[in-house]
Amino acid sequence: MSSELAHIHKTTHPSGIRIVTEHNDTVRSVSVGIWVKTGSRNERSQLAGITHFLEHMLFKGTDHRTAFDIVQNVESVGGYLNAFTSSEFTCYYVRCLDSEFPTALDVLSDMIQHPLFPAEEIEKEKKVVIEEMKMYRDNPDDYVFEHFTGQMFTGHPLGRPIIGFEETVSAFTREDLLGYVRERYTPSNIIVAVAGNVRHEEVVSLTGKYFDTFMDGNGVVTDKQILTPYERSEKTLYRPIEQTHFVTGRRSLANDDPDRYKLLLLNTVLGGGMSSRLHQNIREKYGYCYTISSFNQAYADSGIFGIYVGTDKEYVTHVKELIRKELDDLQNDMVSDKELSEAKAQLKGKLLLAQESMSNRMTRLAKSEIYYDRYIPLDELVNEIDQVDASAMREFARDFFVESMFSETLLLPEEK
Repeated sequence: MSSELAHIHKTTHPSGIRIVTEHNDTVRSVSVGIWVKTGSRNERSQLAGITHFLEHMLFKGTDHRTAFDIVQNVESVGGYLNAFTSSEFTCYYVRCLDSEFPTALDVLSDMIQHPLFPAEEIEKEKKVVIEEMKMYRDNPDDYVFEHFTGQMFTGHPLGRPIIGFEETVSAFTREDLLGYVRERYTPSNIIVAVAGNVRHEEVVSLTGKYFDTFMDGNGVVTDKQILTPYERSEKTLYRPIEQTHFVTGRRSLANDDPDRYKLLLLNTVLGGGMSSRLHQNIREKYGYCYTISSFNQAYADSGIFGIYVGTDKEYVTHVKELIRKELDDLQNDMVSDKELSEAKAQLKGKLLLAQESMSNRMTRLAKSEIYYDRYIPLDELVNEIDQVDASAMREFARDFFVESMFSETLLLPEEK
């Protein structure tokens, strides 16, 4: 057993809740998250956006606390409370002093189990979320990525915006929220992840105390839908903006795909920082852009790989050609030993530096449980990265970077 694993513990509560912890007595803080294995991909089309809307509504009061009490109980003891929704999970979390861990878990468990969903707050929050949609639409980056994601997963919930649509959000009812909670917010779908200066035994004991009446729901579970086939596509959009935004990419690898480390290294070489090929050969050499990068977003059964650039419309054609040249070079030539060594060091450095944060450690605990049903120690990740060689990366690139598989989304300024 690695020294890291000696501090990692997992218990499944009789209710079905999974509890994963990492004890660290070198800090005075605790990061605790209640992770629910439900996201926008689990939604029926008529309820698009309800996972995100529900996340908002859980802050609006419980049987035991007002909306003000929820935040005041945490902030008055120096803690920080927040939440976020993704395609595949929702997380409610608190960062606090170790002495205030019981308060943090008490508040979070109350939010999860006893939401009130006041009718007047539902109607008020609809307006808030619709304004949030408008904010995203006003941001060209968000706008072009929303459409690009839709092209990657046409006809599938992964292709819909997590926030939903104005028409679906406007139609949500209290019964919709209660029904979704019964279906998805069940003990078997919940992970309590904790990292910091708290013992596993205390977390298990307090989880049993605060979730003592939590039972599995009796709704019909809407599970993740089967992926639709991917087809290459091109889309051109126009907005009253100054800069052109371009995304190109394809459907990618799942979280547990054995080739994922090859892709992570290729992504690092291609567009993973200011020393990357895209940054050096398009921004630094030609001055065609301020921002250019590549990215890889992995899901349970698929993913998205892409390249984003913001540039002037007169440079778009040349930028596209330069991007394709970089992809072709990775297909045809092996990455040099120096470049591969530096990419590995960059990836490993990010992993290890992230361990400085208890919030990041808590997130690793939860995501490992969600995607792998076990904690993957850093030593194992580092070893997997070190095992990748340049020849294997080129062979992977030859299949993966095929031009005919790459879709494009182009957001252009409207003609004045």
